Amino acid sequence: MTGRLAILACGGALPPMLARAHPDALHFTLRGVPSALAASAQEFPLERIGALFAAMKASGVTRMVFAGSLVRPALNPADFDAEMSRLAPGLMAAIPQGDDALLRFVIGMFEEQGFDVLGAHQLLPGLTVETGLAVGPAPSEAELADGARAAHILAEISPLDIGQGCAVAGGQCLGIETIQGTDALLAYVAMVPDALRRGQRGVYVKAPKRGQDLRIDMPTIGLSTVDAVADAGLAGLILAAQSVVILDREAAVARAEKRGIFIISQALE
Repeated sequence: MTGRLAILACGGALPPMLARAHPDALHFTLRGVPSALAASAQEFPLERIGALFAAMKASGVTRMVFAGSLVRPALNPADFDAEMSRLAPGLMAAIPQGDDALLRFVIGMFEEQGFDVLGAHQLLPGLTVETGLAVGPAPSEAELADGARAAHILAEISPLDIGQGCAVAGGQCLGIETIQGTDALLAYVAMVPDALRRGQRGVYVKAPKRGQDLRIDMPTIGLSTVDAVADAGLAGLILAAQSVVILDREAAVARAEKRGIFIISQALE
């Protein structure tokens, strides 16, 4: 018999979506990490990771999912329990290697305890955008070429573990997402003058890094992304099919149509 599902809930709209779809799931949060399910969750400090493992096992949890945007909490070594003291050297070694290395280590921590770590897309069918989604005006050949250029840039920088988004206009890279996130990148792109766009509005491409484990930190867009793309003067968004989440999808699609930008999905290199 399959054991219980646990949602390790962080911020954003995804944890409540999972909770509604899986009403029997248990909710857990980490102290210092904002969570949309805080009112219904058991909270544990990351320093007491052993206590979290024990509580999950005692509740019959065998499957778990990380959900939402994670803000790294500050750690106080004086509060480490025995399990965190054991894991801390590996955790500290993973942090400077970038988000992918850190998240793979975190997944491994829970798998080592016998938990089956699932991705949100495995628990919410239709969460990721399918191949062939087309909303808004059809992109021009030049805009598709800009999208291909942006996808190529993202593929080339994947080993550097920098980010999941890139804006290109007229073949010119306008910006790459870094730790500041999508909104910061698009705010910067909005300041790029038309003269540097080589006669094109440009596009924004969102895609996972090559080899990225999609069970955690899956690329995500929402209403704010659509507005930011339009505000930046870009023609639209190109999303990696089956690998990007659109939160509040109906509203995001309607907003794109209202603001005159396109959203398309396709297989990217």
